[in-house]
Amino acid sequence: MAIQKKEVVLQPLLLSIPEVAESLRLSRAKVYRLIYYEGLPVVHFGRSARVSVSSLRAWLAQREKSA
Repeated sequence: MAIQKKEVVLQPLLLSIPEVAESLRLSRAKVYRLIYYEGLPVVHFGRSARVSVSSLRAWLAQREKSA
Protein backbone atom coordinates (compact mmCIF):
# COMPACT_ATOMS: atom_id res chain seq x y z
CA MET A 1 0.00 0.00 0.00
CA ALA A 2 1.53 3.27 -1.15
CA ILE A 3 1.42 6.36 1.02
CA GLN A 4 0.29 9.43 -0.84
CA LYS A 5 1.60 12.83 0.08
CA LYS A 6 -0.74 15.78 -0.12
CA GLU A 7 0.87 18.93 -1.37
CA VAL A 8 -0.37 22.16 0.14
CA VAL A 9 -0.08 25.20 -2.08
CA LEU A 10 0.17 28.40 -0.09
CA GLN A 11 -1.00 31.60 -1.67
CA PRO A 12 1.26 34.58 -0.98
CA LEU A 13 -0.04 37.29 1.35
CA LEU A 14 2.01 39.99 -0.32
CA LEU A 15 2.91 40.59 -3.96
CA SER A 16 5.93 42.41 -5.33
CA ILE A 17 5.37 45.25 -7.80
CA PRO A 18 6.33 43.07 -10.79
CA GLU A 19 3.89 40.40 -9.60
CA VAL A 20 1.10 42.98 -9.31
CA ALA A 21 1.94 44.27 -12.77
CA GLU A 22 1.81 40.75 -14.20
CA SER A 23 -1.49 39.90 -12.49
CA LEU A 24 -3.12 43.15 -13.67
CA ARG A 25 -1.49 42.91 -17.13
CA LEU A 26 0.07 46.35 -16.68
CA SER A 27 3.60 47.70 -16.75
CA ARG A 28 5.60 48.23 -13.58
CA ALA A 29 5.57 51.96 -14.25
CA LYS A 30 1.77 51.96 -14.41
CA VAL A 31 1.56 50.11 -11.09
CA TYR A 32 3.81 52.73 -9.48
CA ARG A 33 1.56 55.46 -10.91
CA LEU A 34 -1.48 53.68 -9.44
CA ILE A 35 0.28 53.66 -6.06
CA TYR A 36 1.24 57.34 -6.11
CA TYR A 37 -1.77 58.87 -7.86
CA GLU A 38 -4.66 56.44 -7.44
CA GLY A 39 -4.12 55.21 -3.88
CA LEU A 40 -3.20 51.57 -4.51
CA PRO A 41 -2.26 50.48 -0.96
CA VAL A 42 1.28 49.26 -0.34
CA VAL A 43 3.29 47.99 2.61
CA HIS A 44 6.90 49.11 2.84
CA PHE A 45 9.72 47.02 4.28
CA GLY A 46 12.67 49.35 4.07
CA ARG A 47 12.97 50.16 0.36
CA SER A 48 10.85 47.18 -0.69
CA ALA A 49 7.19 47.79 -1.54
CA ARG A 50 4.65 44.98 -1.39
CA VAL A 51 0.93 44.91 -2.11
CA SER A 52 -1.40 42.83 0.02
CA VAL A 53 -3.54 40.44 -2.04
CA SER A 54 -6.63 41.26 0.03
CA SER A 55 -5.99 45.01 -0.23
CA LEU A 56 -5.54 44.72 -3.99
CA ARG A 57 -8.85 42.87 -4.35
CA ALA A 58 -10.66 45.42 -2.15
CA TRP A 59 -9.11 48.33 -4.08
CA LEU A 60 -10.18 46.81 -7.40
CA ALA A 61 -13.72 46.19 -6.12
CA GLN A 62 -13.96 49.80 -4.93
CA ARG A 63 -12.83 51.06 -8.35
CA GLU A 64 -15.39 48.83 -10.08
CA LYS A 65 -18.18 50.35 -7.98
CA SER A 66 -17.11 53.92 -8.72
CA ALA A 67 -16.72 53.31 -12.47
